[in-house]
Amino acid sequence: MPRNEGLIDVGVIGVGSMGQHHARIYDELPNANLVGVTDVDETQAEETAAKHGVEALDRESLLEAVDAVSVVVPTQFHYDVVTQCLDANVATFVEKPVLDDLEQADALQSRVERADVPVQVGHIERFNPAVTTLEQLIDDLTIVSVRAQRLGPAPDREIEDSAVLDLMIHDIDIVLSLLDDDPVSVTSAGVDGNRHASALLEFEGGTMASLTASRKTQKKVRTLEITAEECLIELDYINQSIEIHRNSVPEYIEQDGDVRFKHESIVERPTITNAEPLQKELASFVDVVEAHGVPEVTVKDGIAALSVALEIEAKALGVDSPEVIADD
Repeated sequence: MPRNEGLIDVGVIGVGSMGQHHARIYDELPNANLVGVTDVDETQAEETAAKHGVEALDRESLLEAVDAVSVVVPTQFHYDVVTQCLDANVATFVEKPVLDDLEQADALQSRVERADVPVQVGHIERFNPAVTTLEQLIDDLTIVSVRAQRLGPAPDREIEDSAVLDLMIHDIDIVLSLLDDDPVSVTSAGVDGNRHASALLEFEGGTMASLTASRKTQKKVRTLEITAEECLIELDYINQSIEIHRNSVPEYIEQDGDVRFKHESIVERPTITNAEPLQKELASFVDVVEAHGVPEVTVKDGIAALSVALEIEAKALGVDSPEVIADD
């Protein structure tokens, strides 16, 4: 439980490039009090702490001082660090993917269910203003297919995860959330160790989802397209924008003796108030901690997305698929 009525004391475990943004946002949130940070790179921790006027602490000392913490360490350390946080009764935000394999999924889920504090998984696109707007638009739609593209050149920093586990997993989580269903069939293909990969998911109701992720494309693209019986929706994650195409009408026009074909449609552009998704995500986490509520993205959600991502990864690499976690 929070130590005081006014503020949630928070900390960050791991202040690499992403962890530094967590520290920045916690320092800005009105109902959060950034207490300190920790990192195996002590110099990095001290520099980040100094920037925000807080302390660089060892992990045990940080957990003794906070109500909540962000875990922004390499994925292979997630299980050990998260369970340490829960043993200290500290609410935990853990970046995606929640784990690096499924071997510890049941153990982590069981530990979270016994905890007296919330645990949230960092699937940031759930908090993109365009996605929250989209969620309000699709309730009455008959969705036929979803197409997602998450493309770009290789970053200037080393990333251990493939494009599937680092990039595509965002779109897997969005698709599972929007359709509120698990796929019954998964096929995939990839090149260069899945630095560029595509997957096709089929769902029981007949809906399909086509996903592509790449670190080999020389243009940054982050888009989601929904084909429904009623309309076509195009979402741009980067611009935080949506276009809805309705009533497309084909027409032949004769002009100067030539017959030309054209399509006309109504295009709607909902008003979306742009915001930093990470700020909205961490603000939601702090609110959940304060209310002792249920996170928007649970560990169960994170494991579901990971299960599909690992199946895509394995099939694209031509190896045996991991055991998929069944829904209870």
